[in-house]
Order: sequence, then C-alpha cells, then structure tokens
Amino acid sequence: MSRVRVHNFSISLDGFATGAGQSLEQPFGHAEARLHEWFFQTRTFRSMHGEAGGGAGVDEAVASAWEPGIGAEIMGRNKFGPQRGPWADDEWQGWWGENPPFHTPVFVLTHHPRPSLPMAGGTTFHFLDATPAEALRQAREAAGELDVRIGGGPTTVREFLAADLIDHLHIVVVPIILGRGVRLWDDLEGLEKRFTVESVTTPRGVTHVTFSRP
Repeated sequence: MSRVRVHNFSISLDGFATGAGQSLEQPFGHAEARLHEWFFQTRTFRSMHGEAGGGAGVDEAVASAWEPGIGAEIMGRNKFGPQRGPWADDEWQGWWGENPPFHTPVFVLTHHPRPSLPMAGGTTFHFLDATPAEALRQAREAAGELDVRIGGGPTTVREFLAADLIDHLHIVVVPIILGRGVRLWDDLEGLEKRFTVESVTTPRGVTHVTFSRP
C-alpha cells in the first residue's frame, strides 16, 4: 500500500506551525516568512518557482524529498486560502498562480465543497467534506501506486496523526518563538512511540526531525 508522508513542515520552538491573523497579505499570519526562510534558500524552492541557484547542503538534501513518488496531496482549506465559511464565489484559485507546484490531484478539506478546479501543469483541486480516513481513501485511489502527501496546515496534519494515518513525518524546528497561532502537537502525547525518530541540525540553525514507521 502507498505511504502517507509529510515533508518540510516547519514549526517554531514553542510548537506553532503558523502564526495568528492569517490574511491575503499574510498567509502565515504574524509569523510572516520566518518559519520558512530556511526553505527559501534551497534549490528545491527556487526550482519550484522557475529560478536557478540555491543552496545544496543538508537543508536541500532533506527538502528535495518533498516531490519524488507523490501521486496526490491532501491539504486543509486554510492552506488553500484565507477565506472562512461559505465561499463567496469560486474565483479564488489558491496562492500559487495558474501553475501550482503540486502537479497531482490535490484534495482540499472543507465543510463547504465547491466544484473541482483544474489548473495548469496537472494540478486539480478537489474540495471534500470528509473525514481523514475517507479523504485518504480518495487520495490513494487517485495516486495509484504512488504515495500521498499531507500538505498541511497544522490542524490537518494533527488530525491525520491523531487518526494514526501518517507513515513518514518530516518536521523542521525553526529557532524562533511565535507565542500564538496554531500549534501542531496538542493532544498528541506519546506520538513518538509509534515511530523511529531521527534528527539533524544544519548550519542555518534549524533541526530536521523525522518520524518514520519502523
């Protein structure tokens, strides 16, 4: 069976994966870009945006595992956009422009489904009001023999962890204190017992922690 993976998921030292006050201008709220500055320097990130260059060290080696072998993604609605409640219209198409970086079916979890949204480059957004298990069933069907990536945000990743549906979890601990926002680890006491855990700290000061099924 295909594996369920999380990659390049950044959190602060106090466990927040996004800041407070998400808006169109600030997708990560008051955290701004601080959780992801390590990623912006990598070749993987620059390549995703059609740019050359970028670092080729440990951060890049870990970041580059994000794409290979992925056949579908599941994300929460707040990763797709800043809107809350019923959609005012179907004009919003995500943060990523006409050619999002996923290039697979993407299943967006929302209590307010809307028609599927095909984009350039092979990405199609499907909007589901479903449990994690049902969303995973549909994503696996779309992915075939390839893996399914849980893209975030923190509430979605936490729900899949609570349901014991994740096989590989890559967390990037960034040395900042956010103080408020949405935390990842709440109500997941003893999570580490399910996994083999490894970590490495890179020259940029971030610690990559991987949780993998033994």
